Amino acid sequence: MKARSAILLGSALVAAALASSQGIAADKVDPAADAKAFQNFFFQKFPTVKHEDFVNGPYSMNEDMKRQWQEKEEFPPYEFALDAGKEMFSTPFKNGKTYADCFPNGGIGIRQNYPYFDEKEGKVVTLELALNRCREANGEAPYSYVKDEMASLTAYMAYTSRGKPMDIKIPDDPRALAAFENGKRYFYSRRGQMNFSCASCHVQSPGERIRAEILAPALGILNAMPIYRSEWSGMGTISRRFITCNSQTRAVPLEPQSDEYRDVEYFLSYVANGLPISGPGARP
Repeated sequence: MKARSAILLGSALVAAALASSQGIAADKVDPAADAKAFQNFFFQKFPTVKHEDFVNGPYSMNEDMKRQWQEKEEFPPYEFALDAGKEMFSTPFKNGKTYADCFPNGGIGIRQNYPYFDEKEGKVVTLELALNRCREANGEAPYSYVKDEMASLTAYMAYTSRGKPMDIKIPDDPRALAAFENGKRYFYSRRGQMNFSCASCHVQSPGERIRAEILAPALGILNAMPIYRSEWSGMGTISRRFITCNSQTRAVPLEPQSDEYRDVEYFLSYVANGLPISGPGARP
């Protein structure tokens, strides 16, 4: 309970610090200023961590864990998903087309551009959603957003973008700004029986332990997705991670690819602009 109280108190302090550093009116949506303040908060809080290392989650916070992880990367636990994803990506649908027909650059090296705001639809489109839309447009059934097939496909596509800087655009469209703001609001809103927000753990307490787990920083947290988690004994998508986080704080999870989840992915990805894609990742 002592640790939980510290997290709740700290969240309020962090939110106040971010608002102050932005130096803008509270009712003005300014994604660029938000991203600058968000990144500066982590850079100043962890001055010894190289900026690009934030995408490595808890391994950037703990030297012993980092050494163990670097040794594991020689035979990464997600390798099976890469192999499966590459085969799935190249296997034609029943109509003869492939995923490459649905994406720019044949789907290779594009992970850093997702999610994006679709001006025609007026909503955020994630890579997971785009993959299922591709399948349905070609007469195939959609995959579950939380199971192995989607994780393998996104693992392969992330791997083809490794090292490329996250490059999320927010067009000059009030609906895009509203989606960013909605995602930001969801990230900082407390919910569930534990009254935690996403920021309670991943802004206030990265590097600290909650039970046996070292909390990852929010900065760059999606750059490593999808991830292999030892506690899952398998791969997990961004959708699965959001749902798990809600469950861990005893909140009611939303439906995968709900507007709220798509918007918070938009927010978290935009504020990580410039940091490299490192997915697929591995976590304890």
